[in-house]
Amino acid sequence: MAIKFTKPGRLLNRVRGMFVAVLLCGLGSFAGMAHAGYAAIVVDATTGQVLNEVNADEQNYPASLAKMMTLYLTFQQLQSGKLKMDQELPVSAWAAAKAPTKLGLRSGQTISVNDCIFGMITKSANDAATVMAEDLGGSESGFAGMMNAQALRLGMTGTHFDNASGLPDPQNLTTARDMAKLAMALYHDFPQYVQFFATKEFMFRGQLVRGHNHLMDNYPGMDGLKTGFTDASGFNLASTAVRDGHRLFGVVLGGRTASARDRLMARLLDDGFDHRQTPAILVAQAAGAGPSMAHRVLAALSPIGSAEAEAVPEPQHHRHRGKVAGPVAHNGCTPHRGVTCPRAPPVHHPRRSSTRLAQRTGNKKPVVVASSSND
Repeated sequence: MAIKFTKPGRLLNRVRGMFVAVLLCGLGSFAGMAHAGYAAIVVDATTGQVLNEVNADEQNYPASLAKMMTLYLTFQQLQSGKLKMDQELPVSAWAAAKAPTKLGLRSGQTISVNDCIFGMITKSANDAATVMAEDLGGSESGFAGMMNAQALRLGMTGTHFDNASGLPDPQNLTTARDMAKLAMALYHDFPQYVQFFATKEFMFRGQLVRGHNHLMDNYPGMDGLKTGFTDASGFNLASTAVRDGHRLFGVVLGGRTASARDRLMARLLDDGFDHRQTPAILVAQAAGAGPSMAHRVLAALSPIGSAEAEAVPEPQHHRHRGKVAGPVAHNGCTPHRGVTCPRAPPVHHPRRSSTRLAQRTGNKKPVVVASSSND
């Protein structure tokens, strides 16, 4: 019998191909649980009406949008008086060892609550988020339990947090609708702290720390909230903007690039303010030909990962300029449900850190809707 020999190089390529095929089949069920794909939603802050949504209830990876819940629980403790802005928190070896992006904290140091907040919002600092988690929850895993309990109180039924930072973890899951609920709850429940989300940069120990939310530089009326990125999640963004006294909240998950994500958010908000539907194909195109499904699933399983290393997006120019309203919140983001809107208390600016905030125009007209939070 003739025996056909295969060259070592060809054999290696065949083995690699077979391995990839088997891996994709084996991970199919995992990818089905969290699509690592794309989603978007826009919600009217006054009525809670969903103006536009694509895949809004499909689970994706939150990346650093998870820090919005870390900030929610931080503001909760500040509001109750259990935490002080100038309070110094210890930095553990666990916190100091977190993957980038980070402030570069070292074990044995301390950092103020004020600087932790600025670090999370601007630099999306994973070490700062972990410091806060360990102080409030005793450990990061204990704090994750607090995050999940609060998520349920806010009606975030498609969300599960496994760490305070949003660093890669297959158990960190959320939906665009849930992130919109959280964003609106932050503005409703803590109007005295929402100005933090407008921060573009701040001074930390003699160094200027710049933020990742470049869309605030280019979209008139935008004054927060938070960016997020990991290889598994793609480029995420939760935003809020005001035009002519009317506030909208938007969430984009799974952008192919930071600039594609930002362009999509700008289009979604423009269409929301102009009472137009954004074609679903534009949301899909923003996800584009980025990392393949296999790459994102593998990235989610990897124990090593970094977040928020974003490229500077292309400048966006918009002809609309609106008036900035005060803080608002939500009613669970249920379409076509009206609510009565109480007025919000005035916003008090923090005393510490040199910061630059997003530009605001016009007079403030606080508009607040009922929150689903029972705290």
